Amino acid sequence: MDREGKKKSVAALNEVFTKTSVVVVAHYKGLTVAQMQNLRKQMGAAGAKVQVAKNRLVKIAIDGTDTSSIADLMKGPTLIAYSDDPVAAPKVAVAFAKDNDKLVILGGAMGRTALDVNAVKNLATLPSLDELRAKLVGLIQAPATKLAQLTTAPAAKLARVFAAYADKDAA
Repeated sequence: MDREGKKKSVAALNEVFTKTSVVVVAHYKGLTVAQMQNLRKQMGAAGAKVQVAKNRLVKIAIDGTDTSSIADLMKGPTLIAYSDDPVAAPKVAVAFAKDNDKLVILGGAMGRTALDVNAVKNLATLPSLDELRAKLVGLIQAPATKLAQLTTAPAAKLARVFAAYADKDAA
């Protein structure tokens, strides 16, 4: 990579580190190309991205950003997974690491907060933003549904009483 290419790479990485909410760092030594493509596909489906970059360029790019705490993790064959959703990248990375022992999660960062391996795993257990939104909509809709049931309940009870009297008279 020439000097101009390195500058563009550092600028792109710096943009990633300033705009994303969570970054996960992992070793990928031993993963096949097919496994790496599968990881990229799973991350893409969850709204996250995976990138392999030179450690030196990553260290230059994170200098002065909120995620500068991951500089110590950038040793060996590392990849970074990142997403705007604070749960998407950790969730996919942890699930993929369970199936493939070649992917070893080292840690990460969420804003200024440094994450160790256990923190990344705990973050992966949280529901995603879409799941939280769905729960919230369900909670908002529940009272309206119950109110509708209550307003129709007296009429239904009356209909059952009339049906019971009709059956009694017919017998």
